[in-house]
Amino acid sequence: MGPLPRTLELFYDVLSPYSWLAFEVLCRYKNIWNVSLQLRPTLIAGIMKDSGNRPPALLPRKALYVKNDVRLLGQHLQVPIHLPKDFFFVVFEKGSLTAMRFLTVVKLEHPELLEKVSRELWMRIWSRDEDITEPQSILAAAEKAGMSTGQAQELLERVSTPQVKNQLKETTEAACKYGTSIDVQPSTAGQ
Repeated sequence: MGPLPRTLELFYDVLSPYSWLAFEVLCRYKNIWNVSLQLRPTLIAGIMKDSGNRPPALLPRKALYVKNDVRLLGQHLQVPIHLPKDFFFVVFEKGSLTAMRFLTVVKLEHPELLEKVSRELWMRIWSRDEDITEPQSILAAAEKAGMSTGQAQELLERVSTPQVKNQLKETTEAACKYGTSIDVQPSTAGQ
């Protein structure tokens, strides 16, 4: 009998391409690395506000870097990632609040589906340039991930409840207490 798995928490928002890349690597290797992966849906906007950091895409040099880095990392890690055509509208206007609340409900009620639903939301925004904010989009992602229509609809109806709002806020605050901030550091992909 080997050592017990180490617990690794991934605080993530489907609005972050870097979170998707980390998610795929961790899901891919969690058994090999003997890791108990705890997925923690979090709101990136709350982390930005708490840290006082500006999104990298708002800084011209970092925006160019992110564009190239995400492309190279996606190729290297074999994740089908592409920036949305209207990146600024998708990321800064539409955001991910409803999607992240939905994932919070999934974690509370059907944690066994959280990985698949999260992946499908990432695929919609970062691979197929599809919406993740409208109810029908979230339902389509949930159904594609294996959730029944009724099950998905029931969870979607709960995204605005105090329980779900508070849970997402608490998880985001927990990420901030760990010292989370959003910044882009150079990677070695493609070098």
